[in-house]
Amino acid sequence: MPGNGLWRTKSIEQSIADTDEPGTKLRKDLTAWDLTVFGVAVVVGAGIFTLTASTAGNLAGPSVSLAFVLAAIACALAALCYAEFASTVPVAGSAYTFSYATFGEFMAWIIGWDLVLEFAVGAAAVSKGWSLYLETVLGQLGVSVKTTASVGGVDVDWGSLLLVFALTVLLVIGTKLSSRVSAVITAVKVAVVLLVIVLGIGYIKAENYSPYIPPAQTGGTTGTGLEQSLFSLVTGFSGSTYGVLGLLAAASLVFFAFIGFDVVATTAEETRNPRKAVPRGILGSLAIVTVLYVAVSLVITGMLPYDQLKTQPDGTRATLATAFAQNGVDWAATVISVGALAGLTTVVMVMMLGQSRVLFAMSRDGLMPRKLALTGKHGTPYRITVVIGVLVAIAAGFFPAGKLEEMVNVGTLFAFVLVSAGVLVLRKTRPDLPRGFRVPLVPLVPILAIAACLWLMLNLTALTWVRFLIWMALGVVVYFVYSRRNSVLGKEHGATAVPVVKPDEVS
Repeated sequence: MPGNGLWRTKSIEQSIADTDEPGTKLRKDLTAWDLTVFGVAVVVGAGIFTLTASTAGNLAGPSVSLAFVLAAIACALAALCYAEFASTVPVAGSAYTFSYATFGEFMAWIIGWDLVLEFAVGAAAVSKGWSLYLETVLGQLGVSVKTTASVGGVDVDWGSLLLVFALTVLLVIGTKLSSRVSAVITAVKVAVVLLVIVLGIGYIKAENYSPYIPPAQTGGTTGTGLEQSLFSLVTGFSGSTYGVLGLLAAASLVFFAFIGFDVVATTAEETRNPRKAVPRGILGSLAIVTVLYVAVSLVITGMLPYDQLKTQPDGTRATLATAFAQNGVDWAATVISVGALAGLTTVVMVMMLGQSRVLFAMSRDGLMPRKLALTGKHGTPYRITVVIGVLVAIAAGFFPAGKLEEMVNVGTLFAFVLVSAGVLVLRKTRPDLPRGFRVPLVPLVPILAIAACLWLMLNLTALTWVRFLIWMALGVVVYFVYSRRNSVLGKEHGATAVPVVKPDEVS
């Protein structure tokens, strides 16, 4: 039953009933295969093409492969919880919708606001990586041009702006078309990844794996004060460059490479048989990419000594192509760059898709302007898609990639913690609900998922936490100024659910 005020909950039955609301109904076109493609499309990209090499050079050395394993374990635990929720509540919105049914409206708003960090900011961060590869590919084709230009004293990344514009148009046209385009491009990038593994094996030197976990260094890239990890700041342990702390910091960073499998959950409402297809899409895509990530990281760190993969003083970061170029395999470097360009395209597209579905659900509930939830002739929330395109373009065009990546990580981990806790709550409050998938070993698995995610969050920089808290505080203000007053659920339950709030009572 709905609670009062901040903690009123939206029943599972009501959430499902809302999916048939005229004017805001999404077209059910997707299959389990489409969802798996979306999952692989969004996950394979950032980690392999832009994070693997630089993380090995700056933080973990050869043990970056173990960092991927640690991050994958945390993701797998959370993925099981997502699979149960998505098969039980096949509604757009993912963690936002799940939280509305378990923790109440205020927490649902908080997680919806938080998901902006995961999807919109994530799309912006990856689009900057795409722009970097565009510059590389153009250079290899003999066209020397910078994808960043100075306009009125402000650096503008026109490459990422071009990508975001094209993908916004594609997403407005239709989700099924987006899936087909994604399938083709995903096939190309997976082929490139397999080429990296097969070709790179021949250039591996065993001595490059020693030491597997390099000795800890102080005063490295992690900095001091707010630039060090929250764990280091609180405990006083220093030296998170290399060593065990460097490995843990690397796991927190490469976690960015796995985000996106939860995008599959946001498309549940557009799936023909969500109770079976969504769990298969989530778990299947995560299993595939984990194998690819570990294999690629072992190959890259075996091809070059880790200290040759460090970020250069001018800010230039090592990529997959770096290892092949330094081994004299220039043609492979070109192929990898083209594959990365294609691969990162799907990452940005599916993240923008996920963000639009979260805001669509929030708009349908009145926590965002209701007019944004309207769907057009293609069965897509076209207004929200355009708004997301503009926001992503601004973030990608004017903000540095490194800071965006860290912000995405803390937002995603926070969402995973709430979803995992939500499974425990819903098992107690609604044991009667039909579940297409059930998390095994409850409560152990959700508790481990929460612990793993909290540990990864502790290894993010304190400055990232400060930015995160500022962002969430802004979200709280927006909720009390606008969302609480316009909540559809609040209006439906009248004064018993929504106390009359005068303007001078809003803080």
